[in-house]
Amino acid sequence: MSGRSIVKPPPPEWAHHKAVWIGFPSHPELWADDLAPARAEVAAFARAVDAGGKGERVLLVAADEEAAAAARAAAPFADVVVEPFGDIWLRDTGPIILGDGSARLFAFNGWGGKYDLPGDDSVGAGLAGQRGKRAVRCDWVLEGGAIDGDGAGRVVTTRQCLLNPNRNPYLSQAEIEARLATDLGLTEIAWLGDGLVNDHTDGHVDNLARFVGEGRVAIPVGGDNDPNWQVYQHAANDARAAGLQVVPLPSPGRVLRDEEIVPASYMNFYIGNAAVVVPLYGSGEDAAAVTAIGALFPDRQAVGLRADHILTGGGSFHCISQQIPG
Repeated sequence: MSGRSIVKPPPPEWAHHKAVWIGFPSHPELWADDLAPARAEVAAFARAVDAGGKGERVLLVAADEEAAAAARAAAPFADVVVEPFGDIWLRDTGPIILGDGSARLFAFNGWGGKYDLPGDDSVGAGLAGQRGKRAVRCDWVLEGGAIDGDGAGRVVTTRQCLLNPNRNPYLSQAEIEARLATDLGLTEIAWLGDGLVNDHTDGHVDNLARFVGEGRVAIPVGGDNDPNWQVYQHAANDARAAGLQVVPLPSPGRVLRDEEIVPASYMNFYIGNAAVVVPLYGSGEDAAAVTAIGALFPDRQAVGLRADHILTGGGSFHCISQQIPG
């Protein structure tokens, strides 16, 4: 679908940020033995984004006062805000900020009814209100990690997620395209197929394909032992068919936890004002991934950080963050 934008789309992630919301693990019953190490990984991520004061303002979002105290102790350089949520995946539950500075709030149903946690359907409105953002509610289900845009109206997404009957069964592909244009100004849609193996989000694109420039999308290339090598190949073919330039990047390959494949991906990097932060998993490709992603953003420091414990919740650095452009 192409045409004239109805609203100004969200700026690309590499545009300047006023601040960034980062979710801080807050519920011991969800994180269990991973709570303390996940908090340490989130604090390290926040520190890399802050970059000694050269990056954007970091807003660590805690769900309650206990978590807020832990956040202040772990990251004294950050501002801590309290806003109740179910879990830390603010890319999906937080507001999406448009190019005019207004916010869009979408319905949220726990990734297709899998995880119904109190607060996840209201945290977006709370965060927008704390920042004084004019917020518009959109009456259909959309998670921020399901889309990735280049700021010029182009967007990549997956059919597995956005056309999944557990999200908006009453909307056709054409109707979803129309809503992306009307609500977010996204008018050129590249439909990819499936997301990563065992991704409980039903194929969020921010684990699969990310814009790294206008019309340029990065997609991993996997080896024979990579459970996602065909997924990557099909995604690259779909992206090229949509007229996008594909930039190949490394994949961590097969990453296991408790003998099960987990959706580990270097694509879950976050592009900050001063740094691009890449999640690492102990793979032999870790160093190559940091180098390759850093080369795409030469004006930023490329920082690789372990994200094993955050990944136990199902995502990584991009999933727990939501930038505030400006």
